[in-house]
Amino acid sequence: MSPPPDNGAVAKGQIRQANEELILGAGERVFARAGFNGATLGQIADEAGLPKANLLYYFGSKQDLYRAVLARTLHDWLVPMDSLEPGAEPRAALESYIRAKMAMSVQRPDASRVFANEVLHGAPVLGELLRGELRTLVKRKAAVLDGWIADGRMAAVDTTHLFFTIWAATQTYADFDEQVRAVLGKQSLGARDQARAADHVVSLILRGCGL
Repeated sequence: MSPPPDNGAVAKGQIRQANEELILGAGERVFARAGFNGATLGQIADEAGLPKANLLYYFGSKQDLYRAVLARTLHDWLVPMDSLEPGAEPRAALESYIRAKMAMSVQRPDASRVFANEVLHGAPVLGELLRGELRTLVKRKAAVLDGWIADGRMAAVDTTHLFFTIWAATQTYADFDEQVRAVLGKQSLGARDQARAADHVVSLILRGCGL
């Protein structure tokens, strides 16, 4: 028989996970507003509603927290690509991926802004991940789409650049939210506006892929 679970250890693990998520969310918001250089651990602690010592306990330094915020964002963006598998139906799989990216731009715009700012500054922290994990995954998923093209299941497109197009089209609703709202004459984008944007991006990209 396996030993009974240590309820104390389970509770501590849950507390740790909850605090880390709280700190990462606060880090997203503060780094998005102030950038890495302008943000302070004190500001992030205030945003999280936790003592500054807690931040240092979980992440060690501002640099470690910044790296964790970026890594979480990249991970969360890559998970929806799991739907792009050889046996999947191309239209449904691509639509699912695009809508997931659009939803993340709406739900976590600060994460997108922190990521964009990092890339605009030469990706000093994320560079290795971009050249390693991201490049490997995009090559693998582009090969899936190339297989669909070879089988006549979608139109011939440059599949690597298709990913760049999807990222640009979806992340603009977070990174350039001010511009979008200004042109639309909106103080904020409601559910109907968000659905309109998602439907447009999905329709445009799928048509371009012959779907």
